[in-house]
Amino acid sequence: MDIIQLLPDSVANQIAAGEVIQRPASVIKELVENAIDAGAKNIQILVCDAGKASIQVIDDGCGMSDTDARLSFERHATSKIRKATDLFSLHTMGFRGEALASIAAVAQVTLQTRTKDDEVGTRIVIAGSRVMEQEVVSCPVGSNFLIENLFFNIPARRKFLKSNATEMSNITQAFERIALVYPEIHFSLYNNGMEMLDLRASNTHQRIIDIFGKRINQQLLPVDTETSICKITGFTGKPESAKKKGCHQYFFVNGRYMKHPYFHKAVMSAYDRLLPDGEQVSYFIYFTVSPEDIDVNIHPVKTEIKFDNEQAIWQILMASVRDAVGKFSNLTALDFDTDGKPDIPVFNPGGNPDIIAPQIDFNPEYNPFNTPKSHDEADNDHIAWNTRSAASSLSGSARGSSPANRIQGLNGSRTGNARGWEELFGNDSSNQHAENDFFDQGLVPDAATPGDDSMMSFAPDDSLLTNESEAAVMPDSNGTYYQLNAQYIVSQANNGLMLIDQHRASQRILFEQYMKNMRDHSAHTQKVLFPEVVQFPPSYAAALDDILSELSILGFELNNLGNNSYAVEGIPSGLGGMDAVRLVNDLVTEAVELGNSATNEINSILAASLAQRAATPYGEILSNESMESLVRQLFHCSSQRYTPDGKPIINVITNEEIERRFK
Repeated sequence: MDIIQLLPDSVANQIAAGEVIQRPASVIKELVENAIDAGAKNIQILVCDAGKASIQVIDDGCGMSDTDARLSFERHATSKIRKATDLFSLHTMGFRGEALASIAAVAQVTLQTRTKDDEVGTRIVIAGSRVMEQEVVSCPVGSNFLIENLFFNIPARRKFLKSNATEMSNITQAFERIALVYPEIHFSLYNNGMEMLDLRASNTHQRIIDIFGKRINQQLLPVDTETSICKITGFTGKPESAKKKGCHQYFFVNGRYMKHPYFHKAVMSAYDRLLPDGEQVSYFIYFTVSPEDIDVNIHPVKTEIKFDNEQAIWQILMASVRDAVGKFSNLTALDFDTDGKPDIPVFNPGGNPDIIAPQIDFNPEYNPFNTPKSHDEADNDHIAWNTRSAASSLSGSARGSSPANRIQGLNGSRTGNARGWEELFGNDSSNQHAENDFFDQGLVPDAATPGDDSMMSFAPDDSLLTNESEAAVMPDSNGTYYQLNAQYIVSQANNGLMLIDQHRASQRILFEQYMKNMRDHSAHTQKVLFPEVVQFPPSYAAALDDILSELSILGFELNNLGNNSYAVEGIPSGLGGMDAVRLVNDLVTEAVELGNSATNEINSILAASLAQRAATPYGEILSNESMESLVRQLFHCSSQRYTPDGKPIINVITNEEIERRFK
């Protein structure tokens, strides 16, 4: 019995459409690219409910005749190529002839179009690949596509669409990728009747500023190189603009956006030893190569492109970016703009006898060290000398001594060889490194209240990670702590030697405190003296409301200035000295990239990110009281062993392991 059979055209079209049309952003990408190929100078995009309800793309391109309008929805019907060899000399965005057929297979489509040679236009309605009606209408030159009820006939695909905020973010990203490469075209984007972006025709530099804000103008360096292999233009970021998250990184080749990890490494290689670990810069790189040297026919999405000579282009790209950064580094810092400045004559020692140098009068016999000192002043000098000696010893031990000596030298407890600190500060030890004491600054309360385990969305279950009892890792009650390499707190535990990562311990404490503040709405805000402006990309707009409301509960005060710009007027108490704009930008970027819309998830993301940035840094010297307070609060947390993102905090070297090392 034969079991192989041909699929119906409707089923085959739906299967093929799944590769081309994955979400509403895919529809917009295909329709806008067709409008560009049609020579449009003005393209308008209107979406409702992030494209789930409707998508409308209006252009003033060449339009289509009634026959072409009907034929354009047939699979593999295209005006871009005629033979297979044309695939290797493409000059258009589209060429497969699959976009409109795929859209019509999974949505209800209404098209109105007219050419400039026709007096009237054509209106055609298609649903699920079936032509419902076609008639003559009056309409302007160009094309007007209305896409409604996307995936109406594929409920499973529609069910897996993300939230409106996420889908709108994807739409904005697809829109930006096209708008960046065609600055001569006027683009506008509307969501539910509200204007999100209106980009007038301009040049590439101005288009980048229009999309990402004026602040980015101060971060860009021009890149311009032309060789026989390729031409590379665009902009790359200054080294000081580097950050861990939220960088805008774009590659374009022959007017087409592409993803290329190999070329990304070339750009980052140009910044070798100029950027901190884990940080990157923004860049907008435009390649112009011969169409015969690239292959864009790899995937229907057309973001993966093969180059005939990738290695050579890699070298050219790295050299171009390095040259741009080098030119910036060599620029003089002098300001030669003298317009309106006072005229300062050139100094001429013998030119004007009326100018007399000022006379200095002083007593050569005066010696301040000959003044007799009182008993109290002598004691103060003795203490100051001891302080400098202790600091010198501390610095020397931290640099060159063995780990065991560093434990003894960096932080001796008051119960052991504490003569130095007692002599310097007496019984009052609150001044010991007070400027570095995280807990004396009021960033963490004296005792953290154990929270509900349900809020620990990042932390793994302790019972699954260790078989040791909590009593086995509790610190000894003698209150003696040491600091190793200004990174670990060392204490005797009930079954050995306990090491606590000071940064991660502080991170866990702050995370639970921030979560408690957000649940209780008890966070305190510290006003900033001079508010600064943070501007977010348009792709963040749909998700900003939820995120910013949670930031306000956390203690941030942001004033909406319009156009995705906010004035940072307050930050959570205890975070003084941090870059408020960078902190807010990093928190929002991380929340948007993770794409969680549930309130609890946003709370956890923001609390974990803020705790990581505000935690006690590595390299900070802690007093014995600070270490004791840190350990006490850590063991009051609902989870002591792991940070919110699952990294270990405590490590115990057992007595058995120590004894084994001496055998």
